[in-house]
Amino acid sequence: MLSLTDFATATASRRRFLCGCTTAGLLGRAWRPAYAATPASASEEAASIEMRPVQVADGAWFVQGQAALGSAANQNFISNAGFVVTPAGVVVIDALGSPPLARRLLAEIAKITPQPVRYVIATHYHADHIYGLQVFSQAGATVIAHVAAREYLASDTARLRLQASRQDLFPWIDETTRLVEPDRWVGVPDAKADTTLELGGVRFLIRPVGPAHTPEDLVVFLPDRGVLYGGDLLFRGRIPFVGQADSRAWIAALDRLLALKPRVLVPGHGAASTEPLADIALTRDYLQFLRERMGAAARELEPFEEAYARTDWSRFAGLPLFQAANRMNAYNTYLLMEQEPADRP
Repeated sequence: MLSLTDFATATASRRRFLCGCTTAGLLGRAWRPAYAATPASASEEAASIEMRPVQVADGAWFVQGQAALGSAANQNFISNAGFVVTPAGVVVIDALGSPPLARRLLAEIAKITPQPVRYVIATHYHADHIYGLQVFSQAGATVIAHVAAREYLASDTARLRLQASRQDLFPWIDETTRLVEPDRWVGVPDAKADTTLELGGVRFLIRPVGPAHTPEDLVVFLPDRGVLYGGDLLFRGRIPFVGQADSRAWIAALDRLLALKPRVLVPGHGAASTEPLADIALTRDYLQFLRERMGAAARELEPFEEAYARTDWSRFAGLPLFQAANRMNAYNTYLLMEQEPADRP
């Protein structure tokens, strides 16, 4: 667990760097030498990670990552990816957290349809969602992302995150793993404008909803089927990673998702939901709780350690990753609330 000193010296870039959510990134461990050999049993280890496509509507599927920190043991399979099969090809939503996982996903898609993957939409540029992009790009897919991701891709944060991942997640992330710039940007020239993609008679609404979890957040909605791929605006059944998120805007974005009236909601983490209102509540209520408790402490100039210790976390303490993420989330929210006007809700 990061100490308060670690928190106090963290920059905004460092907080986003930690949002890669690897075990080593949050808890610390010795780096594996970059030249270390890939284990002879790597193919067997890859096959040991279960990846089971789940159908949520006609032609609409997803695979669910583990409720865990990213590690070499799970190949960074800690996030979800979706895919939609059309008569003219497949649209993938997010690319998973390592190239081997992306290849597994391609193989699973091939079991369902002979159609090629035409597009991959990146809901945001956190490591666990984008390190598989190169596999889809090499397979001929067009990569789509929000224009706000340009800043991250050009940053030292992105470079350092990949450098650390090559050590922490070896052999699944190695010197051949690279960051992939999108082939097509959305949000140009209007960062908030929706983009409609049509393929094989299926309409996809690509909606910018950031800055929230990240500046470049996108969600993907299938209006004719009522399926919403929500990216990391929604963490279901586990504690979210807040990082440097604008939690106020994140809460407002969650409220706007409800206006789409989805019948099925596929989150960035956790199981799909057929009760979007109830399941959005967990992420929303957690963010609101952080803001209320840490905001009060910041306004009253109460030291973070004291505020954290006296807060009753029992409502959330039983959720997966509470111990790993909650303290960091609380401290980052404390810093955020110090900067917000006192009358801001």
